[in-house]
Amino acid sequence: MTTFPGTLRTWRKARRLSQLDLAGEAGVSARHISFLESGRARPSPEMIGRLSDALALPLDARNQMLTHAGFAARYPGRAWTDGEMRPIRAAVDHMLAAHAPYPALAVDRVWTVMAMNDPATKLYGLLGMNVGDSLLDLMMSDTLPPLIENWGQVAHHACQRLRTESAAQGGVPVLDGAADHLGRVPRSRGQTTGPVIPTILNTGTLRLSIFATIAQFGTPEDIALEDLKVELYFPADPDSDALLRAMAKG
Repeated sequence: MTTFPGTLRTWRKARRLSQLDLAGEAGVSARHISFLESGRARPSPEMIGRLSDALALPLDARNQMLTHAGFAARYPGRAWTDGEMRPIRAAVDHMLAAHAPYPALAVDRVWTVMAMNDPATKLYGLLGMNVGDSLLDLMMSDTLPPLIENWGQVAHHACQRLRTESAAQGGVPVLDGAADHLGRVPRSRGQTTGPVIPTILNTGTLRLSIFATIAQFGTPEDIALEDLKVELYFPADPDSDALLRAMAKG
């Protein structure tokens, strides 16, 4: 049975903090941290909040800390279709629609596509992708790599992003598995890079160079919302800009 002392110790070690380090971040004594990890002291909900802030815990981990200490979970995990999520869906739809003629999409914690704008639907349709499909499955398939001219670079940076996201959440097997897969892709060498590394898609009939920005909600109080990411794609050169605009009209 998982207990609060074990959970606290696991997260402290995952964040590579000593008991003294954590005590300093949380504003308590190292002795108190030691007592909490040994079970000699029982935390209050307020103390769990301070420790969670000090450890930069995701919301689901904060819930675990609370329940393992015998308290009720604080943060819900609403479904995307829940009525209370209507303002969130409206905000996401606004961002996606306003980004046209460039592609934009929203993905969840494990890179499942939650929503797309029309340009993204057309672009990802070329790859057999729709809302509800997984970008991770696409990246680990045999379909995508041959179509990306700089696949070694793209795979390397996707691997690093996956490892960062997984570590922040205390380890997510789906993300770790995809990162391991992409980490085995030989990294491209000798390619000139600019301010960003674009993804260069070449299907034989079209060549498109794009890069992305990622937006998240700043004050989430819901587990699903905390992990939601909106990805906005931009053309990396004039030819790609013209192609995206033409695709949006077609």
